[in-house]
Amino acid sequence: MRVLGNVLWFLIAGLVLAVSWFLSGLLFCITVIGIPLGLQCFKFARLALFPFGKEIVFGGPSVCGFLANVLWLLVFGWSLALLAAALGLLLCVTVVGIPFGLQCFKFSKLALMPFGASVR
Repeated sequence: MRVLGNVLWFLIAGLVLAVSWFLSGLLFCITVIGIPLGLQCFKFARLALFPFGKEIVFGGPSVCGFLANVLWLLVFGWSLALLAAALGLLLCVTVVGIPFGLQCFKFSKLALMPFGASVR
């Protein structure tokens, strides 16, 4: 079931979300200061391609993570969160799309605070 979910996810919403995370990472990597932020974006772009069977764990707050999340939210976080939430709402219209919509909501939360989060 996980393989089928990942394949359908890739076709329905995964590619769009992965490209948006990847482009955000590229823009952050333009500057030396933004490279750690860009690397985190690349990690989540890979997750956005095939999220079924993986879990996002939000770690404890740190000063650096908090500052990175604030910078992220001001620059890219709000747009990625809105994109994922809009896709989630569209997918939840049908019963078949509900699991995919829930994945989008997971990415919407991740787009608001990605630093300090890890993938298992």
